Amino acid sequence: MRIGARAAGLLIGVVADAVFGDPRRGHPVAAFGTVAGALERRAWRDSRAAGAGYTALLVGGTVGLGALAEWSATGPRPRRSAGGARSTGPGDASWRSRVPSAAMVRPSVARGRIAGAGPLPGDAWWSAPGGSGATARHSPGHRGDAARHSRSRRRELAQMLVTGAATWAVLGGTSLVREGELLARSLDGGDLTAARARIPHLCARDPELLDADGMARAGVESLAENTSDAVVGPLFWGAVAGVPGLLGYRAVNTLDAMVGYRSPRYARFGWASARLDDLVNLAPARVTAAVTVLLAPVVGGSPADALRAWRRDASGHPSPNAGPVEATAAGALGLRLGGRTEYAYGAEDRATLGDGRAPAPADLHRAARLSRLITVAATVLAATTAVVHTRVRSAAHTVHGM
Repeated sequence: MRIGARAAGLLIGVVADAVFGDPRRGHPVAAFGTVAGALERRAWRDSRAAGAGYTALLVGGTVGLGALAEWSATGPRPRRSAGGARSTGPGDASWRSRVPSAAMVRPSVARGRIAGAGPLPGDAWWSAPGGSGATARHSPGHRGDAARHSRSRRRELAQMLVTGAATWAVLGGTSLVREGELLARSLDGGDLTAARARIPHLCARDPELLDADGMARAGVESLAENTSDAVVGPLFWGAVAGVPGLLGYRAVNTLDAMVGYRSPRYARFGWASARLDDLVNLAPARVTAAVTVLLAPVVGGSPADALRAWRRDASGHPSPNAGPVEATAAGALGLRLGGRTEYAYGAEDRATLGDGRAPAPADLHRAARLSRLITVAATVLAATTAVVHTRVRSAAHTVHGM
């Protein structure tokens, strides 16, 4: 069964991320961040309007770049003739209908096609006017069909490779889990200095104000939230919107990480980036939360506890999307997350999530395992969604072209 170029590309990207992780140099997301940082230094004003323009320019440009990349890979769709049928040249059925000397399709074949047993329009059997029944395997129509099939396969291959490259570029699941495991090992060995050096790779909290348990909590919460941001979100938007969705989502998420804070500098300028990030993550965050509920038994937790924490505690989180993700992670892992959170720009007192104990360094290993399992589940869901999307579009084009 053919799964389609988009689904295959998503799978290729996930495998590439698992095998290679993020490139150490020349990462496209890092390059985008460099451009965004340079533009921010010039565009910053203590104004929501300035921040909205900044966000629109960078996100719109990135989506446009993704659309151009996908269009370059697939090429333009075949043009339609005046009658509405696709017209691509001598091999097309509409061309044959306009040529007076063209042989007629045998009635028996036409009846077979209607019954679903005959060839498709591009592979029709032709017979001479005298009814000899000879198959014109080397007719202009057959050569045209073969050429169109070859072009179609090349376009599918190109789309698959472009989608795979874009997926690899925007995914961050492997690096996320690696950072979580490095933090866990540092805490396991009692090396708080090394552990504090890892915290900035996971979140924006001030590591100097955190003890071992505080860093464990920061790591568990960051693994939960960033699994949605770095894995489920990109795969969701890649499945429904292709390369533009992949690149656009990562642009939004990166800008939120750069300017979407409540600090004095970004409270107004970063407002648009933060709100747009909330919008594009509404569905992915809830997919992540639902998958976490289902996977709770695999990490020693209870689906009922995860679901209860989601329904009861998620709304107390300042983020509409981190709330469901972190609450279900707390319930699935049997932990209590939330509370006072120290950032470089100040502290926030947050509601608690879950009914369990406070996180310990050993819980980071369980959180990392949960992140890996969510990645597998999200990959299956994204590939399935992409297959359905491709088939629905194909059916719609077929009906439109009849």
